[in-house]
Amino acid sequence: MILLLPAWIALALVMVAAWAHQRRAGNGGWADVYWSLGLGACGVALTLAGGDGPRSWLVAAAIGLWSARLGGYILLRTRRGPEDTRYAQFRQEWGAAFQTRMFWFLQIQALAALVLVLPVLLAARSPRPFGWPDAVAIAILLLAVMGEALADHQMHAFRRDPANRGKVCDTGLWGWSRHPNYVCEVAHWLAYPLFAIGGEWSWLAWIGPVFMYWLIVHVSGIPPLEAQMLRSRGEAYRAYQRRVPAFLPFPKRTGP
Repeated sequence: MILLLPAWIALALVMVAAWAHQRRAGNGGWADVYWSLGLGACGVALTLAGGDGPRSWLVAAAIGLWSARLGGYILLRTRRGPEDTRYAQFRQEWGAAFQTRMFWFLQIQALAALVLVLPVLLAARSPRPFGWPDAVAIAILLLAVMGEALADHQMHAFRRDPANRGKVCDTGLWGWSRHPNYVCEVAHWLAYPLFAIGGEWSWLAWIGPVFMYWLIVHVSGIPPLEAQMLRSRGEAYRAYQRRVPAFLPFPKRTGP
């Protein structure tokens, strides 16, 4: 686990670069680009440096695929669109202290990335021969990445249609969960505990999905996003909240 110290330093430097970029661009959304790509690059480097056998290559491919897909999507969204609503809200709330507080906020994100790197490293170090846990992990990983890509595509298509201006997307996966992209994000992290089975300290790999679930459902994902949607969509979003569950996907209910 000595590799975690250089990983922390690397992630901290990545988020310093993210801070400098977002300051120059005037768009806090660049922080998410650096975070997702930086976490992926760090995960790939750690698995190949500290992994044990061919599984390290599989785990490196897994975290690399997730990072490239998510980071690429956020990169295009940040280049083409306005500032992410979370950072716009921070900019308004923090006022003149925005850049100082943003710097330390991004360093907290570096620590969060370090927590998520741990299960990736544990997954790569398992000496167990390939078996059914690996097959299940691969299936979960692919379904999660494709599901998140589908949810993002559906939301992008909805927003591109001028007829939907001011409306709430409740079609496709968004009719099953108010945050299907977040459901798939948490599901992706379930793959690494399965890869890690049989390795030393493998139980610690569960910190990945548990920590990501906590972040998304209780901290930086759903709460600020839903608050923003209530401000911008009002009663339409309240009706959506009554029809569709926030996280676990179920069929859309009828009624107002």
